[in-house]
Amino acid sequence: MSLVIPAFRERDNIAPLVRRLAQALAGVDYEIVFVDDNSQDGTEELVTELSSHYPVRIVVRRDKRGLASAVVDGFGLVDASAIGVMDADLQHPPEVVPALLKAIDDGADMAIGSRYVKGGGCEGWGLLRRIMSKGAGFLAHLFLPSTRGIADPMSGFFMLRPAVIDGADLRPTGYKILLEILVAGSPRKATEVPFVFVTRTAGESKLRLSQQVDYLKHIASLMKRKGEMTRFLKYCLVGASGVVVNMGLLWLLTEVGGLYYLVSAAFSIETSIITNFALNDYFTFPDRRGQGAGPFLIRLGKFNAVSLAGLAINMTALWTLTSIFGVYYLLSNLCGIALATLWNYVVNSWWTWK
Repeated sequence: MSLVIPAFRERDNIAPLVRRLAQALAGVDYEIVFVDDNSQDGTEELVTELSSHYPVRIVVRRDKRGLASAVVDGFGLVDASAIGVMDADLQHPPEVVPALLKAIDDGADMAIGSRYVKGGGCEGWGLLRRIMSKGAGFLAHLFLPSTRGIADPMSGFFMLRPAVIDGADLRPTGYKILLEILVAGSPRKATEVPFVFVTRTAGESKLRLSQQVDYLKHIASLMKRKGEMTRFLKYCLVGASGVVVNMGLLWLLTEVGGLYYLVSAAFSIETSIITNFALNDYFTFPDRRGQGAGPFLIRLGKFNAVSLAGLAINMTALWTLTSIFGVYYLLSNLCGIALATLWNYVVNSWWTWK
């Protein structure tokens, strides 16, 4: 087993980490590979000294920076039946590594240290950080369907079989390497192992606002690579066609057919919902029709319910922005359409075509 540990200015944590891993992995054939981003704080010299007593080595990157890319580079430096990844700051307890290894030995091809399954948690986190972490996970589940079976897709503590990343085009941005692997790799069976993310006792936290921006860029990059961005654009295009159907039929039934305009509106709205469903079923979500989404009429019923809720959201936003905040009604309606579109896409992606 090989452990890939990215590091940047973590000298004070290196020796305790190596010693605790040695205790936890007594009797296990393992190695530790630190990938250091040219810390220049004595980390390189310390690891070299430790290597005379422990199975540890260090590679210093002098022209790169970033946790996720350090892990990817580390993957190319090891040859083992199981590869683990953890932080160097002791916030990932070394004592949990044997449990990750056992999950691999028991048949999982990926074992994830999880803060959000029973027995897991976050020590010393305030409300804001908990909200940010949960929100980041929610965004991943929302826009990247392959992460939805994982409670903690943001974890940086995991182990995998090399087959999971063989041939994978790993291009992570920022810190969330697990997210990259879940989407771009090929994990067939992932097991989550609970752990408590502990408070740092030495060194400086690397959490910055720029990481949140990098995370959003990463989500967008993965959506593009996996076709989810194209799927969303298709959904919007189908929605635009529904507007044409709605308006055209409303005019035709009222002006030509002589129906009362509210009766015409009811027919035109339902017709546009049905045409939107048919187009989305065969144009936007063709790959999900056979994945447990249910029979055609069940999908149509779900889509109808979601669309009517979206209509209510649109009308509520229109009334609220115009009547309460005095926003020009056409602008209010655009905001309502945007909110309804996002609602419709998210819920249909998660429920109608799950």
